[in-house]
Amino acid sequence: MAVCTVYTVQALSSSCSISSPTKTHMGLSPKQVLFYNNSGKKTKSGRFRSGEITCSGDTIVIGLAADSGCGKSTFMRRLTSVFGGAASPPKGGNPDSNTLISDTTTVICLDDYHSLDRTGRKEKGVTALDPRANDFDLMYEQVKALKDGVAVEKPIYNHVSGLLDPPELIKPPKILVIEGLHPMYDERVRDLLDFSIYLDISNEVKFAWKIQRDMAERGHSLESIKASIEARKPDFDAYIDPQKQYADAVIEVLPTQLIPDDNEGKVLRVKLIMKEGVKYFNPVYLFDEGSTVSWIPCGRKLTCSYPGIKFAYGPDSYFGHEVSVLEMDGQFDRLDELIYVESHLSNISTKFYGEITQQMLKHSDFPGSNNGTGLFQTIVGLKIRDLFEQIAAGKGAVSLEASKA
Repeated sequence: MAVCTVYTVQALSSSCSISSPTKTHMGLSPKQVLFYNNSGKKTKSGRFRSGEITCSGDTIVIGLAADSGCGKSTFMRRLTSVFGGAASPPKGGNPDSNTLISDTTTVICLDDYHSLDRTGRKEKGVTALDPRANDFDLMYEQVKALKDGVAVEKPIYNHVSGLLDPPELIKPPKILVIEGLHPMYDERVRDLLDFSIYLDISNEVKFAWKIQRDMAERGHSLESIKASIEARKPDFDAYIDPQKQYADAVIEVLPTQLIPDDNEGKVLRVKLIMKEGVKYFNPVYLFDEGSTVSWIPCGRKLTCSYPGIKFAYGPDSYFGHEVSVLEMDGQFDRLDELIYVESHLSNISTKFYGEITQQMLKHSDFPGSNNGTGLFQTIVGLKIRDLFEQIAAGKGAVSLEASKA
């Protein structure tokens, strides 16, 4: 005899739906449900209703893709700050956990879905960028479960030991951010994303950043850094870089054009590439939406030392998609003067005048706070907050209508 789960009508969420049962080879539904009202009587229709119950959770999922050392951690700190509350590892859990949890957000590092540890990758001759070193089936199943409101036991990849540690319990948050090398590689995972971002760092800038980080902070030699970059490049080009075509927003970091033949990578030109037609997302614009604008704001209201600052905005095409592009070349001398630039931007999803400037001043010690990387990361964080609030409001309206029905 088949075992059925019985619910009262009131016990079901208004965001749950019932579909016709799928018959097995024995003619039974694997997830059959009978519905009664609170008095124990059958439903008003006079018949039992049966089927497979599907409930949509309230979690929205954000994907952030980038290569190693390209600013994902800094962007995560800016994003969680927009929602309030400091992000920290799960309390009482593995001290080497890669997960960050705040009041609203949970950030999962996709390195946790490595199917091979450091020794296993070495034995098989693959890098962590290679899909063969990652478990995309588990990634999909667990991201889907969290999106549907179901807690999961997520594995942990220990970056210190290079081993796979025992799993940790992750509960569904309001906002789930999956960050790492492959958030948009697997089509199934990609379809679960409510919004996606790609941090695209040019080879010249990436090399300069790697030198600064690995030589100054980790004591690596210049030769070893070059060898590391060259060893990763084929897999990066094959598996990571193509994901930017799927992103709703791309932050592209390039060498400055304000200094001829610059190779130091200290002054940057940064583009915010925003896909048109994305639900709940209206691209930011400068002065006049849809126009082509070039603006040098240096003067009495914005202090600019050499080589100055230049903004640009306009429509473009990116991998066959219509996009709007906002660009900043140069860096700020005084962050408090950023409010002058902020006042000329529209569709920035702030809740009060000067919120971008406030966020930038709050994290002035973060890398990129004096140039377009910090500015555009902050703007994208505000846009994600707005997207979350729109989706939440829409679900609330649907639930209200369903309860009235």
